[in-house]
Amino acid sequence: MSDLIKTFQESFLYHLIYTFGKDKYSATQRDKYNSFVLAVREKLIDQWIKTQQEYYYRDVKRVYYLSLEFLLGRLLRNISINLDLPDNYREALDELGITYEEIAEFEWDAGLGNGGLGRLAACFLDSMATLGYPGYGYGIRYEYGIFTQKIIDGYQVEFPENWLRYGNPWELPRPELIFPVNFYGRVNTITNKNGRYRMEWTDTDQVMAMAYDYPIPGYQCNTVNTLRLWSAKSTREFNLDYFNSGDYFGAIQDKTYSETISKVLYPDDHTMAGKELRLKQQYFFVSATLRDIIRRYKKFYPAYSDFADKVAVQINDTHPAIAIAELMRILVDEEQLSWDEAWSITVRSFSYTNHTVLPEAIEIWSEGLMGHLLPRHLQIIQEIDRRYLIQVSEKFPGNPDKKQRMTIISGDGDRQVHMAYLALIGSHTINGVSDLHTDILRRNIFHKFSEVYTDRIINITNGVTPRRWLLEANPLLSGLVTEAIGDAWVKNLEELKKLEPFGDDTEFRRRFREVKMANKVSLSRILMTEHGLTFPPDFFLDCHIKRFHEYKRQLLTLFHAITLYNRIIEGKPYDDFVPRTILFSGKAAPGYTFCKLIIKLIHCVSDTIQANPLTKKKLQILFAPNYGVTLAQQIIPAADLSGQISTAGYEASGTGNMKFILNGAVTIGTLDGSNIEIMSQVGADNFFLFGMDAAEITELRRTYTPRLFYEQNSELRKIIDQIAEGHFCPHEPGLFGPIAQALLLEDRYFVLADYADYINCQERVSAAYRDEELWTRMAICNVARSGRFSSDRTVKEYAEKIWKIKAVPV
Repeated sequence: MSDLIKTFQESFLYHLIYTFGKDKYSATQRDKYNSFVLAVREKLIDQWIKTQQEYYYRDVKRVYYLSLEFLLGRLLRNISINLDLPDNYREALDELGITYEEIAEFEWDAGLGNGGLGRLAACFLDSMATLGYPGYGYGIRYEYGIFTQKIIDGYQVEFPENWLRYGNPWELPRPELIFPVNFYGRVNTITNKNGRYRMEWTDTDQVMAMAYDYPIPGYQCNTVNTLRLWSAKSTREFNLDYFNSGDYFGAIQDKTYSETISKVLYPDDHTMAGKELRLKQQYFFVSATLRDIIRRYKKFYPAYSDFADKVAVQINDTHPAIAIAELMRILVDEEQLSWDEAWSITVRSFSYTNHTVLPEAIEIWSEGLMGHLLPRHLQIIQEIDRRYLIQVSEKFPGNPDKKQRMTIISGDGDRQVHMAYLALIGSHTINGVSDLHTDILRRNIFHKFSEVYTDRIINITNGVTPRRWLLEANPLLSGLVTEAIGDAWVKNLEELKKLEPFGDDTEFRRRFREVKMANKVSLSRILMTEHGLTFPPDFFLDCHIKRFHEYKRQLLTLFHAITLYNRIIEGKPYDDFVPRTILFSGKAAPGYTFCKLIIKLIHCVSDTIQANPLTKKKLQILFAPNYGVTLAQQIIPAADLSGQISTAGYEASGTGNMKFILNGAVTIGTLDGSNIEIMSQVGADNFFLFGMDAAEITELRRTYTPRLFYEQNSELRKIIDQIAEGHFCPHEPGLFGPIAQALLLEDRYFVLADYADYINCQERVSAAYRDEELWTRMAICNVARSGRFSSDRTVKEYAEKIWKIKAVPV
């Protein structure tokens, strides 16, 4: 027995006995999982401490990544891979009569995110640690995540995502790191003995923010960075007077009210209470984060003159933008710096990543709500706006209209505070996340501001970590790749280019297909075991898995399924029909009624197809509920076709598309987001392109009449009529009328306009797939040319172009 195995077994048994008070007879699976995690965590702690010590010793500039989401997924396999532990630990567990797979499958996904924004943040943490950059993630420790999605009678039903029910052995509570966060109150003007005045925010309600830390190890290196999450704690835990008087609810009311802040990600904001809670969440975590950053900075620097040279704060989307006003408040009100000095420090410290072009997703708060909840911050934003508009007037004299269009606070009556504009004005650099998205920001969303700040908006295309999305998610393919070209690709994804010649190797193509089939068999087993879904592995697997939104056009994928269904029913010649599974997965926001209705329609169409003996052996629609990181890791390696069909000009980047090509799926997509760059890399012959581009969409929007497309295409007309007349839900025929009506009257995302081209493109997909060798070459080429889409490359660009930090060897 090796020393490593012996040491691990001793640590495992120690925690089982002395941490959890169990022996091998009484220990539950959860006890074993927790003991295993704590034994692995021990391997991290020394390097975690050494990493922080090295940063202090070298007095390095640090980057602080502020994000409302960190979609981590399961950590055990990922951390074990980064520490290069799995083989040794499997052997150690085997000798104890426990299987590694059994332990690893016991872990729950962390409920800290929802979609691409949070998964990107998690990829960045992995890359920062792997590359040795001194980085910290900051967010909220949500007690119930966003929600657990269950499908009941075809409808999405939301349940609490109680992922912390049994605790989380990866996290380390830091009760000594607790900061007060203030809300409401009023602002007083105070004049000191020198006649200088300052503002005092007083009579506030306080909530405490307590830190919980997660270790983030890099891949086979000594760096272990930190993800710090804040949990809301009440300043008044328990009112004994209320309790003794019989008011038992009142005794804990303050605690319950205060701690609501960190309960749920993205509370429904259709009510004023929901809007207020969202703004509270955003301020809560940035306030605590800035206190923590300043605490760390002040260990060595009593003055703020070096702050921007030691601190880089990255705002991940617009949610944390209130941090700009908060830092100004701290510097001006508490540290009593002059406005100009404080503003210079603030702008040089902050940078902002925009992730969306959707107006409803760019944070806008009413001036009344902001003034009620954060009165001093509203004053600061008003002053930032006033000074900025003076700058605009000086640059564009005699042009009051331009000044009005560029204000942070706009409107009449209860005016609107545009947080994206605050983030842009208060940051030294703003970046888009794909070439197209950045171009849209410059020409459209932030066009007026780019005239003032000509070089402030740059592009850095997103990426994904190959450690999670190939090495961990697809061990069969990663093993085949490593056997062919070595393992340097794990830290330098451009090495995958060496795989390209293997596309002409008959034996390699055969083994590549075997890997894909094995992954399909594995997915089939998982879907049956966990969801009761039957997936034939020999079916072509067409995937549309992502958050539900109309612009992502799950409806268009569904229309293709209905088209195939109708053609089979009508007896159209299909001698060489490719049996196909169309797999959906994704959540709709609780208040997004239209997308929840689409989910119901998907299930009704699926039931209709399965009920017909002519179609069920050739075609099926599956919906895998509760989409998350683990489910994505199970689906993506098995996929044949990656559906990336958003309306051109609406998807900022997308990273799901990158994960699919990395795992050997071929893309069908529009010229949207990073699809354009993917097609440029893999080649047009290895990408199924359809639909209008962003410029054509803009042009058509002026005169778009969706009913014309309905009238001119008989197959499309039949689909709309079937939906409107209740063909897929005969017991409630009017249920899907709103979908048909919305498409015919407005069709905001051009589903009808792109339908015919999409169907024709899917015909080309089927023809290519029937040529087994051709399809395999295309799939291998996608893998080989995916190197640009590593988050390592992305993070290097941030470090060099925005953060101005250097790697620190530990």
